[in-house]
Amino acid sequence: MAVSPPVCDFDAPWHDFALRDTDGSVVTLPQVAGSRGTLVMFICNHCPYVRSILDRIVRDAHTLMDHGIGVVAISSNDVAAYPEDSPALMKDLAQRNGFRFPYLYDADQSVARVYGAECTPDFFGYSADGRLQYRGRLDASARTAAATDARRDLYLAMVQIAETGQGPRDQVASMGCSIKWKAA
Repeated sequence: MAVSPPVCDFDAPWHDFALRDTDGSVVTLPQVAGSRGTLVMFICNHCPYVRSILDRIVRDAHTLMDHGIGVVAISSNDVAAYPEDSPALMKDLAQRNGFRFPYLYDADQSVARVYGAECTPDFFGYSADGRLQYRGRLDASARTAAATDARRDLYLAMVQIAETGQGPRDQVASMGCSIKWKAA
């Protein structure tokens, strides 16, 4: 089922975390925060929305990192129900796609809950001082990728945040598969 999260709650603070990466090392928010802003992405391996744009996510993440923006990807899905999202397969996906950013596993789903993540992909763009300035889509892609010349909404928003500290006021929500929550 497709889910579309709410748009940006401007100036909401980011939330610290300490999660394991695909090599088992603990990574914290201060370790990934960029001097000009930080992008926290909730993604997963199995979601067709993520899979259709993964090459674009990696392209934009790497370009943003080159501009002083920190980037981190987090998977919070229940791996008992969705074994494709297991840490071992996360590591394989990250290696095959050349991730230069950490791909972290939120085993107890507490980070997704505190951020209010609702779907994959769900993008949270923060200013250098840790204030939310973007919660929107990567581009016009949905379950299938948009045209190759589609406006790069996330990339342009993060560049604006890096330059001005403020995100665009008009944002289009991301769309994707719901986070796969563990049974209560």
